[in-house]
Amino acid sequence: MTWIALILAVLLLWFASLCKVFLESMSSSKSAFLNDGASSRRRNVLVVIAHPDDESMFFAPVINYLTSRHHNVHILCMSTGNADGMGSVRKEELQLASVVLKDGFGNVWNWDLLASIINDETRTHSIDLIITFDNYGISGHCNHCDVHQGVRKLMHDALGGRHLEAWEIISPNIVRKYIGPVDIWLSIMLSRLDKDGLSHCLLNLDLRKSYAAMAQHSSQWVWFRKFFVTFSSCTYVSTLKKIAV
Repeated sequence: MTWIALILAVLLLWFASLCKVFLESMSSSKSAFLNDGASSRRRNVLVVIAHPDDESMFFAPVINYLTSRHHNVHILCMSTGNADGMGSVRKEELQLASVVLKDGFGNVWNWDLLASIINDETRTHSIDLIITFDNYGISGHCNHCDVHQGVRKLMHDALGGRHLEAWEIISPNIVRKYIGPVDIWLSIMLSRLDKDGLSHCLLNLDLRKSYAAMAQHSSQWVWFRKFFVTFSSCTYVSTLKKIAV
């Protein structure tokens, strides 16, 4: 009986969490991220990722939030994901997934080169805000960490007086990462404890888009990634923190 009660409690909490996400998508979000009230303006946002499918697995709540508020979102992917020889296929899949969202292991990347590429992209598209991984990169993948360091290097060395801000997605610990939508409660609570406005909790406003976008990566849409997208808190919520320069 104890186990049955525990399982029922978990299912009830999961259902309540999904209801919270659904209700949030049906109403005006209370998030203050990029929300300046009547003076709110469209921002040119660059989402910097390491591999095709990162945008769907880790950044979907952020991208859905930004596009729902009509910000201009650009995605800069630093590789074709060619570790398994499928780089051309994964490049095409990234383009397909980006359309849905908007309507080599062990190889350390050069941080200076990353900063230079990101800098060129920000100038080309008049970017005033960058969003990327934090220093752990959610999964701990070395290239996720490299992308973070490339953004930090740009922010530290190459701004040249430009107004450019950068935010990172906070990596949840292993327990929080795999409790699905249940993590939204802890994420909301922790973000509200920040009184300086340097962190924001964003719920996924369109779960169906997230699944549809990930499904565009057909070469990667295998059972364990389906498991990840279903049970990972990254599908349901993102916490952004401003990168200090």
